[in-house]
Amino acid sequence: MKVHTIFLIISLLHAVNSYAQWPSNVMVLDPGEKSSIEVQGDLATGKVMEDLSWAWNSSNACFPETQASKFRGNHVFYAITMPTHCEMTISVVPTDNKGDLSIYAYRIGASAYDLVPDLSRCITCEADYKWDKNWKGKVQTSERRVSMQNPSSNNYNILIGVAGPASVTKGIFTLSVQFTR
Repeated sequence: MKVHTIFLIISLLHAVNSYAQWPSNVMVLDPGEKSSIEVQGDLATGKVMEDLSWAWNSSNACFPETQASKFRGNHVFYAITMPTHCEMTISVVPTDNKGDLSIYAYRIGASAYDLVPDLSRCITCEADYKWDKNWKGKVQTSERRVSMQNPSSNNYNILIGVAGPASVTKGIFTLSVQFTR
């Protein structure tokens, strides 16, 4: 009887883990069969993230600690499943041309739902933020963009974070995700 009870408990725990999902503060995007999706967002719906050390942890390598001030405002989260054999381009554009937003996206396994700051490691992480200085021959606009590639036959979860710099807690933006196969 005890062995049967233990087996039942283990089976139930496995079932719960199999149906894990993103926390309620993450908007899950589903493009269906489309090659792109676009949503409106507002930093006012997010929260400040006090601990950003996950970003410069070598297991994530998302952005350097020297750029932390660009991510000290509110964070808003989106998640999407990355299809097989594709490239994904993610961009965020503030409604106000002078808006200053930052973006990051990280790839984790299809059955993982790790949300920052509790991200011990990821497969890859990319970030884009306002430059500290101008680059010769380049012009930066208010759009921020990152790309990810999936050459494999496995799906992956992608978590997208949109953030403002220190003390920026509101700002309307358009988030776009495009797939190229």
